[in-house]
Amino acid sequence: MINVALIGTWHVHFEGYAREIARNPQCRITALWDPDPAAGAPAAEKFGCPFVADYDALLKRDDVDAVLVCTATNQHKDVITKAALAGKHIFTEKVLCFTEADALSVAQAVKDSGVKFCISYPWKTRGDFLWIKSAVDSGLIGQVNYCRMRNAHNGASSEWLPATFYDAESCGGGAMMDLGAHSMYILHWLLGMPEKAASAFTHVKVASVEDNAVTIFTYPNGAIGVSETGFVAEHNPFALELVGSKGTILSGGFLDKTCYNVGDGWVFPPLPKGAPSPLDCWVDGILTGAEIPYGIDDAVALSKLMEMAYSAVME
Repeated sequence: MINVALIGTWHVHFEGYAREIARNPQCRITALWDPDPAAGAPAAEKFGCPFVADYDALLKRDDVDAVLVCTATNQHKDVITKAALAGKHIFTEKVLCFTEADALSVAQAVKDSGVKFCISYPWKTRGDFLWIKSAVDSGLIGQVNYCRMRNAHNGASSEWLPATFYDAESCGGGAMMDLGAHSMYILHWLLGMPEKAASAFTHVKVASVEDNAVTIFTYPNGAIGVSETGFVAEHNPFALELVGSKGTILSGGFLDKTCYNVGDGWVFPPLPKGAPSPLDCWVDGILTGAEIPYGIDDAVALSKLMEMAYSAVME
């Protein structure tokens, strides 16, 4: 049995993760901390655990083996480093940190402690992306020279995102830092680490952070990767386009299908079953010692990509 403390209720996915932990027979929620008692106390009552006002005291509790971090992103470095130094296993929402330097500092603490770490990269668990990754690695479409992923929603234009997601200090950015993280880690998974970046970030409904954004990366082999995102997209389904020296893979779009063409027309391959959720991988890693596929080095890579993107915004 893993005793899990819930750390922060800030993120929109907090309740989903907390419920997933509560449903897992191998886990037990034993405490909750939030910097805001007005938010933390009711959440603790909802999940049947005590609210602990002092984070350092929570980390000393014998009934806390692991922490699930859903604080504001600007609190990650301090919160996660302290958890690692206290020997607590760590699951966190993305992004890890705003800069590569801060992410590397956290990574050192995690590696020195030997705790199990997992960052939530759920798109890597999807059957369509598992097939795409396998197809790219097998050389199905040859050397990839272009990859574009668009992932956007109407959170700002339809006013369902919480106002906290427009706070530049706590979020470190807007649409690209939040929703664009998915296309960022997918681009890294498929193409590796880029050399340069250029970004166009604009404000449609929100003045404080970007709500409409594109980042273009270039890679050592000449490939181009494009991350498109936004909070002001209506009826705009996810889309992925991969172009290689032998053919093309398309996924998503209005058909919500995955297909490829290497010269004999469009083929719709059978897709594998999705992989276990990142949380399930984390729990399994703690209990069995299994390698967690979304680890601290992956977390550092995303922070580096985000720093590149935000450092390259066109004036």
